[in-house]
Formats: sequence, structure tokens, C-alpha cells
Amino acid sequence: MTAYIGLLCLLHLLITLVLSIDITYHVKEEDRPHTYIGDIAVDSNLSHPLTHQQHTLITFTQLQRTVESGSHLFNVTNSGKLYTTQTLDAESLCTYNKECSRIVKVAVRKGKTFMKILKIKILIDDINDHSPEFPQNEITIKFLERDFKGTKIPLLNAIDEDISIKNSQITYMIKKSKREPFSLSVTKHKGIFTPEIILEDKLDREVKDSYMLTLEAKDGGNPPKTATLKVHISVTDVNDNTPVFSHDLYNTSVSNSHQRHLPIFTLKATDKDSGDNGRISYHFNHKTSRNIQKYFVLDKKTGDLFLHDSFHFSKMQYYKLFIEARDGGKPPKKSVAAVQIHIVNNQNNAPLINIDFVSPLSESSAAVSEDSEVDSFIAYVMVTDTDSGPNGEVICDLKHDKFKLAKIDSKEYKMIVKGHLDREIRDHYKASIVCHDMGSPQLESKKYFSVKVTDVNDVEPHFTKETFQFLTYENQKVDFPIGFINATDPDLEDGGQLTYSIINDNNNDNIPFQLTKYGFISTSQPIDREMKDIYKFKVLVKDNGTPSLSDTAILLLRF
Repeated sequence: MTAYIGLLCLLHLLITLVLSIDITYHVKEEDRPHTYIGDIAVDSNLSHPLTHQQHTLITFTQLQRTVESGSHLFNVTNSGKLYTTQTLDAESLCTYNKECSRIVKVAVRKGKTFMKILKIKILIDDINDHSPEFPQNEITIKFLERDFKGTKIPLLNAIDEDISIKNSQITYMIKKSKREPFSLSVTKHKGIFTPEIILEDKLDREVKDSYMLTLEAKDGGNPPKTATLKVHISVTDVNDNTPVFSHDLYNTSVSNSHQRHLPIFTLKATDKDSGDNGRISYHFNHKTSRNIQKYFVLDKKTGDLFLHDSFHFSKMQYYKLFIEARDGGKPPKKSVAAVQIHIVNNQNNAPLINIDFVSPLSESSAAVSEDSEVDSFIAYVMVTDTDSGPNGEVICDLKHDKFKLAKIDSKEYKMIVKGHLDREIRDHYKASIVCHDMGSPQLESKKYFSVKVTDVNDVEPHFTKETFQFLTYENQKVDFPIGFINATDPDLEDGGQLTYSIINDNNNDNIPFQLTKYGFISTSQPIDREMKDIYKFKVLVKDNGTPSLSDTAILLLRF
């Protein structure tokens, strides 16, 4: 057992190295939605050497939130906290005795600077949420009166839908009285455990012609779950030969464009018995998952195997089926053979391009600030091509004077700023990413997108004149109108909202005028020309941006 556990640990380590996993987490299936899994910022050690102020600049953006990738099952907050989005069911997400995991890709930025793409593996731990189940509640088996001690008859297997070996491993026991001449054994063949009733003493049908036992199946969970099967035993003649396949394992290849009405393989088993006891039918064994069965059709009478559905190369390129041959005896005897099918892709499909913007406005558009520095991270670009060989090798390009692609991996890119952006010169761009495979002929895909350049307060207000001159009259009432001054600012929103005021360089001077924040000049008190006939002072205009920018001009008033 120690050597087995060590081998599993080594295998997990090798898989982690191949996938370049940065962090691995565990989460139990059936936990409620929004279950906390971990803190990526802490566990990735990105925040370890940083001050608290620097740590607040690091942000995390989850990429590829799609059903195909499985990352829609999880949510990464801006600060790097990882949660589930829904209740996870390991049995619907994964297959038996395989590591149940999903990969979440996260873009890490410090401020506006791209740092790296983290690949997070989340292992979904199976819990014992399924009980063993027999295909039926009771069965009848028959022993011949002339059977010798040690004669065995197989019973039905119990099935446990849990995907881990521990929770789905079933042990069997029988409940009977001491006087009943039967015991239980369990045989293992090709990974399948089958309970068998063993005859421990000679039967006398004239003394007793039937018995009743209970077979109990218990899984390996803690606490374990159980199921029972009532076994009726009648003393009679028996079906004494088992169907036999010519091989235990068959290998075959098939094109994914194979015609559906033609069999891809034919299984053949033989049985030396005659009549119903020698009549064989073919079935999918319970070890063949429902997800795999949906791609194939098995003719029960002939053993012909057909394709039923199209194959998606992004998922699997080979399938392993377990086929069961049963005779017509009561109860039937059966044997199992494995068929390994390799799917050959002879198609050439165009690449598929997916753009995951950091600040999306829609599926094909994004917002980028005009103060973004060159090489600022805009989007994560992933291209997929399900073809094999050169047909699946892809090259992508983005020809634009403001944006470009930087390669991360063979089919992964980051889109970054290439040239300086200025919203006041141009506030909108359209571009496209072009990808082609290396097949013959080359197939090309194009993905169009647009970028809206958002405003920052980077232009100062500007008075339309250096000096504004006005002529007015003495002895007028307070609030007597004189005129307007004005300035311009091409910035948007608060950056383009202007406020006007008077600058009193000498606080001892009395300026008998007032200026509204909108630039309207009027008197603030009656004025005597004989006391002073010219007033000259500065005026200020400033915008409401952050930080606020300003300009000054001279205001000259004569009487």
C-alpha cells in the first residue's frame, strides 16, 4: 500500500510539472455555492516581498470563463480570492478512477502592468454521496441436484456511481442461516469484482428445493453505504458454460468521418451450451461510462459496433469500452472484453479565436485608458484548432500601429499597447486578429474587435484671449452686467468642466467686481470714476479633473 501511494504522488507531481501548474487547491464536491477555496495572492507568493501599498496594486482577472474550459464553475475576485460558483458534482464532471480537476487561468497585473498568467489547478474531491445499487432487487439462481461441492454461480454486481476508488470499491457478504450449504467468494477479472455463491455441500432436491439468501454490498466510504439483493436459490439443472471472447482486449482505429451505417468493429463470443444457454447477446458493461456510450451503438444480437455521434478532438482521441457477452441461461453467464478505439482525425478545420478583454465593453470591444503605457496588458487571446499535426499548428498576427500580440505559449497570446494613445486626437480604433493553421491548404480565421479610448484629464484649460477688455459706466447699481470671459478644454466630463474666479494678488486692494464660476462679470458695488478709472487684475480658470489643471488671463476694465 505504501508503494502504491508513493506511485500516485509521483504521478501527480509529473502531471503538475507537464501542465506548469502554479497552485493546486482541493475542494469537496457537493459543497454549497460560493465556497471559499483559497487566496491566490498569498498562495502564489506574489505579495510576499511587497509592502501593503504595493500589494493593493496587484489585481487578478479570471480568463476563459467558458463551459468548455470548466472555469465557469469558479470565480476569482479582483483581490485574488477563489470561490465556487455552484455546487460541484464530481460524478457529472469526471470519469471513474481519474483525477477530477479543472484548470483556471488568471491574469495578474500590478497597476496597469501585466505580470503573468497563473494556471490554477482545482482538484474536486469525491465524497461518498452514492450508495451501491444492484440492477434489480432480487434474482433467482439455480443449482443442479448433481452439482459437486465448490460449484460457483456468479451473482449481480452492485454499482457505485462515486468516481474515487475508495468510495466506489464494493465488498460483499451474505446473510444466511448456518444450516444453508452456501458461502460467498468474490473474483476479480479485468478490474471487475463479481460476487459468487459457492456450494459447500451436496444438495438433495427431495429434502429441500429452494433457499433464500441476502447479498449485502458495502462501499469503502466512511461511514460506508450499503445495498442488498435477495437471492432465491432453486435446485434444478444449470447453465454450465460461460461465453468466451477470442481476445480479452481488442484494438481498432476509425476516422471521425466514418459512415454511421457501417460497423467499425464486430465482437464475437462463443458458448458451448445449446439452446437458450448458448444464445449470446452483447451489452455495454457498467465500467463503460454513459458519457462514452453516447458516441457508440452496439447491436445486441450481432455484436456490431457503430458510431452514433460526432467526436470533438478538444476532448478525447481514444475511447475504451467494456463489452459484456451474456448467454440466455437463467441466470445468465457472462464474460467481458475491452475494446480500445483510436479516433483518427482526417479533417482540416479553421482555427477558433477567443479574445478575453481585461476591461470589456462587449464580447468584441474593450475600453483602454489614453494614459496606458506602451506594453500595457489589454486582453488574453487563445486560439484553438482541434486538428492534429500541421493542421492544428497555428500562427496569429495583429497588424496595427497602436496594438500588437505578444506570444505566451503555442496557442496563447497577450494583446498589449504598441503606441501612445491620445483620445483628443482619436477616441476609437477598429482592428482584427488573423490566425492561420499550417495545413495544406492553410485555413484562416479572422476576429474583429474595437477599442474605445477613455479620457484622462491631460489637457489644460485655455483662455481664448490673453487679455479681456471691457468698457463700463460709473455709479451703476450692484450686479450691473459687464460681460463674459471664456476658455476651452477638450477633455470630457469633469476634466472638461470649467470654473472661473478672480485672483487678488494684493489682498489690500478692493476689486469692486464679481465673477461667477461660469465666467459672467458684474459690479459688486457702485464705482466712482474720479477715484479710479482703470482696473486691471488676473482671472483664473480651472477644470474639475483630478488633478485639476488651470490657466490665467488679464481682465482690464475702463470707465
